[in-house]
This record gives sequence, C-alpha cells and structure tokens, in this order.
Amino acid sequence: MSSSFPYVTVLVLLPAAGALGAAASARVPRKLVEAGAVAVSLVTLGFAAAMTVAFKAGDGGFQFVSRHVWAQPLGISWYVGVDGISVFLVLMATVLFPIALAGARTREDPRAFVAWMLLLESACIGSFVSLDLIFFFLFFEVSLVPMYFIISGWGFVRRAYAAVKFFVYTVAGSAFLLVGILVVAFIHESQTGVLTFALPALERTHFSGTTGVLLFLAFTAAFAVKAPLFPFHTWSPDAYTEAPAGGSMILAAVLAKLGTYGLLRFDLDLFPHASKVLAPLLLTLAVIGVLYGAIVACAQRDLKRVVAYSSLAQIGFIALGVFAFTTQGLTGGVLLMVNHGLVTAGLFLLIGWIYERRSTWQLSELRGLQTPAPLLAAAFSVIMLASIGVPGLNGFVSEFLVLLGSFLTHRWWAVAATTGVVFAAIYLLWAFQQAFHGKPDPATATVADLSWTERVVVAPLVILIVLLGVYPKPVLDRITPSVNEVIARVELVSKAPAHPQVVVKHSPVAGSKREGAAQ
Repeated sequence: MSSSFPYVTVLVLLPAAGALGAAASARVPRKLVEAGAVAVSLVTLGFAAAMTVAFKAGDGGFQFVSRHVWAQPLGISWYVGVDGISVFLVLMATVLFPIALAGARTREDPRAFVAWMLLLESACIGSFVSLDLIFFFLFFEVSLVPMYFIISGWGFVRRAYAAVKFFVYTVAGSAFLLVGILVVAFIHESQTGVLTFALPALERTHFSGTTGVLLFLAFTAAFAVKAPLFPFHTWSPDAYTEAPAGGSMILAAVLAKLGTYGLLRFDLDLFPHASKVLAPLLLTLAVIGVLYGAIVACAQRDLKRVVAYSSLAQIGFIALGVFAFTTQGLTGGVLLMVNHGLVTAGLFLLIGWIYERRSTWQLSELRGLQTPAPLLAAAFSVIMLASIGVPGLNGFVSEFLVLLGSFLTHRWWAVAATTGVVFAAIYLLWAFQQAFHGKPDPATATVADLSWTERVVVAPLVILIVLLGVYPKPVLDRITPSVNEVIARVELVSKAPAHPQVVVKHSPVAGSKREGAAQ
C-alpha cells in the first residue's frame, strides 16, 4: 500500500533536520535548544502515531511505501515502508526519544547532546523502515556514531573504554553484514541480470545450502552483536553502565532492537532455509543468554548492571520467539521488542533520577528510598513488575506468547527458558528490596520525591505498560498478519522440492508482501 502523504520519509528526515538545527544553534539559549529538541521529537511522535492509526489491520504487506531511484546503475533506491512488525518499533522509538530528551537532560554542552540524540533517532527509524539493503546498512552504521559520542562525551568514569569497546564490537560485526549484502546482490544479478538491493526482489534469490548458511552467519554476526545475543554481549554491560541516563535508555531500548529486528526481517526473509537449519544453534544461544543473564544479574550489586544483565536475558527471550517459527512465538517476540523497550527505558530513566539525588546506583548505598520518595518507589515497582512478567502488565503477554509458541515446536528449549522467569523475580525483587526497603541513612532520608515534571515524563511509560498488559489486541491484530507472511515463507522454502528456485520465484506467498507494496 502506498500513501499520498510520505509518513515514513518524514519520520526519517524530521529528526535529522532537528539535529542540524540544534548543531547550528550556538547563540540560542540552552533551555530553548532543549525545548526545541523535545518539540521536534514530539512532532515526530505525532506523525508516527498518525501513521499507526492509519495502518490497516489484517494486511501483512508493507504500507506507506515510498520508492525513489537514488543510483540506478548501482541498483540503489530510497525504498522505505512499514508492516505490522516495524510500525510498532517505529512508534516505540518515537515515544522514547522525547521522554529521554525531557527526562534525562545533561548540564554539559546540551546543544551537542540533543543534536546527537536527534540524529540517533533518525538513524534508528531509518533502520526500521528501510527496504533497500544499502540504505539499511547506512542507517545501521550511522546509529553507531551518535551513540559513541553520547557515551564518550557524557558518560561516567570508564566512559572512554565503554565507548571504544561498543564501537569496535559493532563495527566488526557490521563488516560481515556489508560483505553479505554485496554477495546477496551479486548472486541475484547472476540469476536475473538485474542488480538491485531491494529486499522484495532479493527475497526471491535462490542460494545453495552452503552459501545460504554462510550468508546467514554473516548477517547474524552483525545482528547478534547489536542486539546483543550471547556470547556477543560483552560490550553491553560496560556501555549500559557508563552511558548517561538518556544514552542507556536508547541504547538498551531502541538500538538493541535494530539487532533483533534484523534477525527477523533479513535472516528469515532472505535465508529461510538456512534459518531452519541453524535454528537449533540460535535457540541454544538464546536460552543460554536467558539463563546466563539472569544468573549474573543475581550477583550484581550495581543497580544499572542488574538492568543490563536483565536486558541480556530479555534479548534471549526475543530470539527464542523469532526462531520458534510459530505464529505465537514470533508475534510474542515482536511484542516483547516493544515491551522490553518501554520497560528498560523506564528502569534506566528512574535509575538516572536516583543517581541525580544520591550520586550513586550502588545498592548498598540506596537503602530506604521508599520512605522519602514513595512516588519514585511506586513507579519503579510497576516497571520492575512488568519486567518480571506479572499478569496485567505488558511483560506477561509477550513472554507468555514466546514460551507458548516455542513450547509447540521446541519444547525443551522453552522449558529451560522458563527458569529465567523465576530468576527474574529473584534478582529484581531483591534489588528493589535493597534499594527501597529498610531504614534510610541520613543522606537518603533527605532525597526528594518525583517532581511534577518527572511525573509527567514517566507517566506515559507507566500508562503504556498497563495498557499493553490489559488490552494488547489492537497491537496483536496488526503484528500477526505480517508474522504469518514470514512464517509462511519459511515453511514454504523449507519444504520445497529439489528446485526451490522455481518455487520461490513464482509462489504467491513469497511475493505477497511485494504485491501489497506495489499497489
């Protein structure tokens, strides 16, 4: 489906324009620059909300498609659009950026900070909506630059080490992705005579078993580092901990989803046969990540690192849902991407406010916060319970669907992952008790509760967490048709006879998304 109004293009370009404006505002007062950045991000949210409302439920194809030739001899086009999978990731990103800009401000050089944040928003949205692999790679890589400067410029004591480690790991993974993209395009050209990087066309390319597996691994190397998926996660605890509050929010909630989205969008669509072949490996890594993240989180005495390792466990759950190859599992995985983003952003936001008040996030120094700051404790408890997966909050719905879907096809992996839910209750409840219960020391006893501004900032997260837990149907109704398209293609190719190339090229299932995009 195309649209007369270019929602998707506007969503990519508007934050980028805001970033340029902030960078050029040397003589503008600081508060006006910060207010302008929040305003730009809120307008972006408005366009994303309007697009989501206009999105047609029941259509598994891409909608609001814009396509313009950029370099015809190279086969590169500005080709963007959203389906039921990506539309809510875009909406989540546009919800979280204004919250981060309004609730996690920095005192040092705010102009540069908001400029990098708006550029990061543009890159993240561009990654979610790109249907041309070259533009996806460009946005995927551009997102590294502002995050590197955010960590290194406004982070904490070990910020330089954390920023360099983050950058080196992700760039190394992306090198494999670039090679993989070029090989896919050249193989497609050898089979059709047409050089293109458009995802709908490349989906119909036939790969031999070995070639498909190697290309799948090349793509997955980049996505597994970005997510991060065990054992490619070692950069994330340092980066999440040393980044400023706003950086931690976006890094864990939005930037990490570029990796999980890549696994779903590109691995499953381009290499369905290899995805089936290597599913046991990915499922094993996912379950190890769930258990490892949960166990290590239990041993942390640093509130930020508790959330960092909790995030690793949640990424494992998402990967488990993706490679379960069931409607329930994959739908739960997509919904968990959104829910995890809301929950993790909320936790890092509140931890940032705790640090502003106490200059520490060490659990041993935060005892008794509930007494002087009951509203802070209440907000933290709601978001924490959502992360645990308590029924009635958003975490329960997505984790239940993931475990249900994976149990249908990969029973023992699902059983093992279930223990991660138990561990989550242990380490999160323990951390909450350490920080908020007990008698406060003199420094904690004078901590201020949430201001009216902070209440306004955190309220949307709490409302969305409750709303998605009580009534997720409108979201599920839009995700499921696109998920069914992906699963149908994987099942079709994995069951194809000796000449899969013919089946893939002429199957109405394989081409259904593309037909919808061309209308």
